[in-house]
Formats: sequence, structure tokens, C-alpha cells
Amino acid sequence: MSVQLDPVACLPDAAVRPDGHGQRHALPLLLLALTAVVLLYHATFWSMLELWSRSQTFAHGFLIVPISCWLAWRRRARLAALAPRPSRPGLLLLGALGLAWLLADAANVPVVEQYAATAMLPACVLAILGWPAVRLLAFPLAYLFLAVPFGEVFLEPLIDFTAAFTVTALQWTGVPVFRDGSNFSLPTGNWSVVEACSGLRYLIAALALGALFTHVNFHSTRRRLAVMAAALLVPILANGVRAYMIVMLGHLSNMRLAVGVDHLIYGWLFFGLVALLLFWLAARWRELPPAPPTLPAALPVRPGAGAASLRAIVRASIACLLLAALWPALALASHRDDGAALPAIALALPDPPAWRRLHDAAPGNINWQAPYAGKPALFAATYARQDGDGAPVGLQLRWYARQVRDAELLTHLSSPYGARWTALAQRVRQVGLPGGALDVRESVLAHGGERLLVWRVYRQGGVVTARPVLVKLLLAQAKLLGKRQDGADLIVFAAYDELAPPPRAHLQAFLRAALPVIEQRLQELPHGP
Repeated sequence: MSVQLDPVACLPDAAVRPDGHGQRHALPLLLLALTAVVLLYHATFWSMLELWSRSQTFAHGFLIVPISCWLAWRRRARLAALAPRPSRPGLLLLGALGLAWLLADAANVPVVEQYAATAMLPACVLAILGWPAVRLLAFPLAYLFLAVPFGEVFLEPLIDFTAAFTVTALQWTGVPVFRDGSNFSLPTGNWSVVEACSGLRYLIAALALGALFTHVNFHSTRRRLAVMAAALLVPILANGVRAYMIVMLGHLSNMRLAVGVDHLIYGWLFFGLVALLLFWLAARWRELPPAPPTLPAALPVRPGAGAASLRAIVRASIACLLLAALWPALALASHRDDGAALPAIALALPDPPAWRRLHDAAPGNINWQAPYAGKPALFAATYARQDGDGAPVGLQLRWYARQVRDAELLTHLSSPYGARWTALAQRVRQVGLPGGALDVRESVLAHGGERLLVWRVYRQGGVVTARPVLVKLLLAQAKLLGKRQDGADLIVFAAYDELAPPPRAHLQAFLRAALPVIEQRLQELPHGP
């Protein structure tokens, strides 16, 4: 039985030498294409850098990029010895990523823009050098994705887990505690699990460290997966232990310790010890690199065999440049009207049938105002039934004639419900109306023993929906096709006591009466693109 060996793969990095005219120019052309992508999408990459600089959670991005470059640099000799094989699937992937970036830019979804722009870099490697180069650089290219600031979607689940873990541990140790969402009270003081206490930054840091550690120290897939699972689970559990220890330290010291800056210092010291212990134990399980197979002395080494011609490599590089430049040009055209002045719109509504507007300030939390971005046309009022039945209902309507970045229906806000209120529950609920069923986004907000039941729907381009993803897609379609992009944010809400049932029937009755009036008024507004 004879065994065929790949002469390039068998040689150490220092022993390989490139050969072939096209092969000598492949890496410079690839670097040119990668530089062009970074320059063409500089605004997207700059937005990533800004997030790294202002958020401790994503500050690891400053290390991810140089580490990825260093890992790729270590394989430069083997990469130079590979035969370039331009790939058409790479060009198709680059085009699909450009389209995804364009849609995300039109709909203002930064995280999708950032992932798409980052993924264009491996796509260029595939398009110009082919699959062998992608396999060789698989980890450095994949590691770049950890630089994208992503993870805030896990904040709420992590905060809820940390609060539940801390309260349960306190109860097991005999400390009386009362929990209200992410807030809990002890006899010695009150505590709250906020974003900094969620453990997200510990989790992301452990993920970045764990991925690099497993790549360098392990070779079998099973061990890599085991260590990565530990790197994900241990920080979550450790953060719960950390929160419990800090609360206990404050409780036992009568709120003299762990209630200021030392709170954060103790947290980082504890995480450092946990990470050190985790990777010390994992290092005892490390694998030695496999020995390279022996190359027969009589086997001729032909590193340039199978390499594509210089013309093919140049064509692939030019195609990458053209595809990469197409989408920013289309995005520029879609934003041509963003700076145009808009006339002021008076957004007034007649009273719905069987309801009357309360012109005097209503008591309690019915005067709550939901935060918003930009300068939309506003209408806010409080209504009560003419027969006096039921509590007052608040109505807030915001209408955007044209939506631009940071001034649209769906914009990320640090406090989406205001500084005082915490969301206890959120879901999509179906409400029966005369014209058919309507989905609304239901939120239950809490402040102490007070509650607000909030129903929210969006009207984008004439379509009423409770789905943010659909709103973004409709907005992207409107901008790219030059259609109407007006949008409205409709909120109805009612206050109630935490011991009382939520007033859903009351809000449903108000929507039945008010929605036709609101729809008629919105149709009267100008709908130009």
C-alpha cells in the first residue's frame, strides 16, 4: 500500500518557498483587496472601534485584531507556498455579504453591518486564494468575529439569572430577602443587579481567552469543545457567586464594605482568580502538537504546482474590489434625502367614541412618557370612559415623516422605559379587534409596588405590526426602492397596583375605539418618500 504525501504540508514553515509568477503576486493582491474593504467600509469599522473605546464590555476588541493578525503572520510561509486557486463561491459570498450590509445600513442595524463587513475579509481570502488558504487561516479569520461588539441581547437573561442565584443563595444561608425583579432588599440595605453586574463582560472575556487558549493548546475537537463549554459556563456561575459574596460582605459589614468602587475591584479580582484557576486546570489537559510525517528524500517538492495564472488572480482581485465598492455606492444613493428639511406637522386627534380626553393632569403614573429618538410629531393624552367605568388610559403617538440614523422608530436607547421603570415581563399578545386580530408588544413595567401595563404597535409604510424585524425590513425596502418610509409608534398604557390583575380588557376596549381614529389621521398625513 502506498501513501501520498502533500510535500508542502509536510515541510516546516521555514523550509517552504513559493514558486510561480502568479503565486508571488497573490498575497500582495489579497492585501490590496483587504485594505480596500477596510477603507470602503471605514464607517462601519470605525463604529466598532468607538464601541470598544467607550464600553468596558467590548474593550477586548482592541486585542482581537492584533492577535488575529499575529496568528495569520505565523502561517505566512505556509500560506505563501500554497497554490492560489481563485474561487467563484467566494465572489458570490462577497456579493451576498454586501447585500446584507446594504440592507442593514438602510434599516440602521449596526451589529449586522459590522458582522457583514467583517465577514467580507474571509470572503476575499476565499475569492482570491481559494479554499486551501481559508482552511489554513480558519482560526485567525474566525477569531476576528469576536471583535464585533455583540452580546447585549444576553443582558436581561444574565441579570435575571444573577438576581435569582443571589437571592436563592441568600435564602439558603438564612438571610431574609425580598426580590422585586432585579432589585432585592435585605434588613441591612437594598441591592440591584444592573448591567455592570450581569457578568456579560466576564463571559465575553472568557470566550475570547478560551478560544485562543484551546486553539494553541489543543488539537482534538472533543477537548476543544469541552474547554470552550467550561469557558462559557464557569463565568456565568462564578458571577452568581461573586454577586452573592459582595452582597454578603455588605450585609455582614452593615453596608460599609463592597458598596462603592471596591464593589467593582472585588469583582474583577474574583474573576481573575476564577479565570486563572480554569485555564490552569485546562493546561494540565493540553495536547502536544502532532509530529509531522517524514518526507521521503526522493519525493520532489513542487510548491507552485496547481497554482492559478496571474491573470486569473488579477481578475478575482478586481472582481472583489468592484463588488466591495458597489454596496457603499448604493447606500450613498439611498441616503440622498436624509438631510432634506421637513415641514412641521401638527399631530392632533379627535376623541374616540365613548371616550373623553382628560385635560387636567391625571394622578399617579398615567403621566409616564416613553423615551424616543429624534424629533417626530408627537401626540400624548389621557382618556377616560364617558360612563366613568375603569381607570384612565394613556395614549402616546409618535410619527416620523422620514427616518434617518438615530431618529427613527426603532433606535437603541440606554433606558427604553425611562430611568424609574424596570420591565418585569415582555411578550407579543394577540388582541381581538373589529377588523381582526392585532398583535401588540406587551410590557409590564414596575417601580416598587406600582405597575404599568403597556401595549405597543408600529405602523411602518402603512403596515401595522408588533415585530421589530418586520419594521426594519420594511424601512430598508422603502429606502432602497424610494418608497414611503413614514412610520408611527403607538403606545397605550394603564397604571394598576401590583396586587390587582392587569387591565387588559380596559386597554382592549380603548384600542377598539381609538385605532380607527388614529388610522384615519395617519392616512391624512403626507406620505412622500
